[in-house]
Amino acid sequence: MHLPPPASKPATLHDVARAAGVSLITASRALGNPGVVSAKTIARVQQAVQATGYIPNLLAGGLKSKRSRMVAGIVPALAVAQFLPSVQTLTETLAAEGYQVLLGQTGYDLAREEVVLNTMISRQPDGIVFTGLVQDPAVRERLRRTGIPIVETWDLSDAPVDMLVGFSQDSVGRAVGSFFRAKGWQRVGIATAGDPRALLRKGGFQAAYGRAVPTATVAAPSNLERGRQALAELLAQEPGLQAVACSSDQLAQGVLVEAQARGLRVPQDLAVCGFGNADFAAHLWPSLSTVLIDGPAIGRLAAQLVLARCRGETVAQPVVDVGFRIVERASTG
Repeated sequence: MHLPPPASKPATLHDVARAAGVSLITASRALGNPGVVSAKTIARVQQAVQATGYIPNLLAGGLKSKRSRMVAGIVPALAVAQFLPSVQTLTETLAAEGYQVLLGQTGYDLAREEVVLNTMISRQPDGIVFTGLVQDPAVRERLRRTGIPIVETWDLSDAPVDMLVGFSQDSVGRAVGSFFRAKGWQRVGIATAGDPRALLRKGGFQAAYGRAVPTATVAAPSNLERGRQALAELLAQEPGLQAVACSSDQLAQGVLVEAQARGLRVPQDLAVCGFGNADFAAHLWPSLSTVLIDGPAIGRLAAQLVLARCRGETVAQPVVDVGFRIVERASTG
């Protein structure tokens, strides 16, 4: 019986250092803390990694340094386009310092939110970046006790779990409501998803008008189909509807399609405003007015807060308000 030859031993960091022509500690820094090594050296070490087939043992490194080099990123749904720029810059900023992001999604479900957070905590991440505010008080307290750097994003609060990068949802709603009132529109409606942030914007919008307005609420995450359904519902409530504020650009896109299917001219017969400034918003016909949020800045600042805490630094500004602005395009005239 002929047995197969024994498998060759896996490459080690010593093999990488030898192939790259650098010291062992330089090779280690290039892979684990690239911010302190030149780009030229990083390139040489990465080429050596490819040539040797070396795979770092992150678990062993984590046991020695008490760092997992992993940050948990938690989003409501990966299908929501407005969160993707934040996730991308979060990932890029952390990767530049040798950290990787492990993504989880809650599906806009509070029970699922707790399960995802508990799973992430069990993996001992060096930080957690959460989209929105953690809703359950018991979960918030549990997170505080872990000592893990926590950054909540895409919202604002006077009492974050730990740190926060976002903006006021209520202020966005009030600003859009004031924008509509300045246009002279009185027969207005809201097409909104049912998640907490969207409902805060709805409340702000109605506060700007000083009254309740016709509302169509759809399940989150919103999409084109639900936008069409929302406009149909709003027109049933208010046939003389002049303008619609939408909780997302995806929902607004559906409203535009439904308006055109009904022979309504936008903005002459019906004005439409979205939220999020999705990459397609400027290229619709008519182009979509919307609320611009600096998603990349949210991701970058969240990463910087986590990294500062990982370095043992005191964060001077644990709550950052990135603000917002209304971008007016053809859909509101």
